[in-house]
Amino acid sequence: MGNWVVNHWFSALFLAVWLGLNVFLFVDAFLKYEKADKYYYTREILGPSLACARASALCLNFNSMLILLPVCRNLLSFLRGTCSFCSRTLRKQLDHNLTFHKLVAYMICLHTAIHIIAHLFNFHRYSRSRQATNGSLASILSGLSHGEKEGNSWLNPIQSPDMTVEYVTFTSIAGLTGVIMTLALILMVTSATKFIRRNYFEVFWYTHHLFVFYIVGLGIHGIGGIVRGQTEESMNENDPHKCAESFQKWDNHDSDCRDPQFEGHPPESWKWIVAPIILYIFERILRFYRSQQKVVITKVVMHPSKVLELQMNKGGFSMEVGQYIFVNCPSISLLEWHPFTLTSAPEEDSFSIHIRAAGDWTENLIRAFEQQDSSIPRIEVDGPFGTASEDVFQYEVAMLVGAGIGVTPFASILKSIWYKFQHADHDLKTQKVGHAALNFDKATDIVTGLKQKTSFGRPMWDNEFSTIATSHPKSVVGVFLCGPRTLAKSLRKCCHRYSSLDPRKVQFYFNKENF
Repeated sequence: MGNWVVNHWFSALFLAVWLGLNVFLFVDAFLKYEKADKYYYTREILGPSLACARASALCLNFNSMLILLPVCRNLLSFLRGTCSFCSRTLRKQLDHNLTFHKLVAYMICLHTAIHIIAHLFNFHRYSRSRQATNGSLASILSGLSHGEKEGNSWLNPIQSPDMTVEYVTFTSIAGLTGVIMTLALILMVTSATKFIRRNYFEVFWYTHHLFVFYIVGLGIHGIGGIVRGQTEESMNENDPHKCAESFQKWDNHDSDCRDPQFEGHPPESWKWIVAPIILYIFERILRFYRSQQKVVITKVVMHPSKVLELQMNKGGFSMEVGQYIFVNCPSISLLEWHPFTLTSAPEEDSFSIHIRAAGDWTENLIRAFEQQDSSIPRIEVDGPFGTASEDVFQYEVAMLVGAGIGVTPFASILKSIWYKFQHADHDLKTQKVGHAALNFDKATDIVTGLKQKTSFGRPMWDNEFSTIATSHPKSVVGVFLCGPRTLAKSLRKCCHRYSSLDPRKVQFYFNKENF
């Protein structure tokens, strides 16, 4: 537990602050709507479900503001570059961008459920109050006129006893946008499951772009003003606490109380999301501009096990070790972009990627390059973008673990280390590398091209970590993985287990590739 705190204190603090803000915003908004005099009459009809609906709406706005930031890859790469002088603990938080994106999405789902359930109760009470004939305060409030001539004083959106909840839902801006946003959210979340992402990536890719409907719907959701409160002028003339006791005498000549006037709650969602939207639009424009720059394919190599190597040139392309790019092939799909780790070193004149057949898109791409009688397909490239592997040279000892095609980011690292040693780079901190990956029966390594090939097998991790900890008792060891989640769990546990609580002794820092 102590090692976990040492390695993850900042992540835990960040998540605690985020969760705390969600709780604070919910409780604060709930109490506000439970106590505000402006909504005194509204609560007479709706009860506590009004406060639940408004509190969850505020939390939805807050999390919708955050949901796009973790997927602004140029922003993250910029922050990674500007934080090069920051501590490892701060820089490592950028590697958890997709995890935070998922957590925010789950929080949006939670508050969406609360919001929908609360409004279901609200509409039930609206309908029941509109149909009531018992002369109660709720029925009187529900019967206030909807006409413009009478000052637009209505409180209940159900205008007549015959009007159904379904009619109001699909004919009001709030109701219709709510249905659209809910459907978009359901499709996005269900299609983002691991099974669909791995086996039907196209389904995930297309449905995830339904976020546009969610964002637009959120921005205009509150325009209809279904949730209404008493106007300031009406409250100054007719105190709700006083006049509610004599609601039968409203507008009588011997009464000081008049029919209360109401107004819709002003839309606020757009204030929360306008800045992230502008940032995200700028991000997409930049990515579109870079993707339109011409890419020249200089070499195509077909490796065993259906692995395609592409070597390319592009004007103004600059990379660091371990980075990745998004690749699009218009002849296969105009809209699909897939991430691939760069396997070349920054010191080389061209950049390269290795593509393994792992789905319809990659299989079609490999098939297109295998056809000898046709021209080379056009490739578009967006990037590069930063990853955890960029920090590899910040460690004296680096432990690189690759599984299958996961060896690709380390090809770039190993090549770059070779070039740095060739040129006697004195800024290189790394003194020792250990690595584990697939060993083919070839003269050189299939990915790196070096004579020193990578080793094969599943090591006994406890023995490996124990040996490294003993050999480097005062070093900071960077453990880098590109591989499956189960292997990540094993390595993360070993990093915690073999890191010393004394910061002056051996420390293991776990880093995993995330796209």
